[in-house]
Amino acid sequence: MTRARRGFKARRRRNRILKLAKGFHFDRRRKFKHAWITVRRALHNSYIGRKLLKRNMRRLWIVRVGAATRMLGTSYSKFIKMLKDKNVLLNRKMLADIAVKDFKGFESILRSLS
Repeated sequence: MTRARRGFKARRRRNRILKLAKGFHFDRRRKFKHAWITVRRALHNSYIGRKLLKRNMRRLWIVRVGAATRMLGTSYSKFIKMLKDKNVLLNRKMLADIAVKDFKGFESILRSLS
């Protein structure tokens, strides 16, 4: 009796993994078992990387806003508290962008809060 080699669904599943393994070297690209292990690890690392990117960008924005507030004679935490008390709805990304590109505008925001 001949061996059954599965149908098109198994081939489709294998081809999907091998397509994701494009760009890998040697057996990691050509052989399904090696490719599956590597692709699974790569997808997991990309998931982690998306979370790390958000975390790192928020840290960068906080550093930029903190540097701008220190140049104007106050601290980051006091500045954020003033924003919350006055119900100003600017997020850290926008504040960092204003601090870098338009320092005079950032200074006027700080002065209007005081």
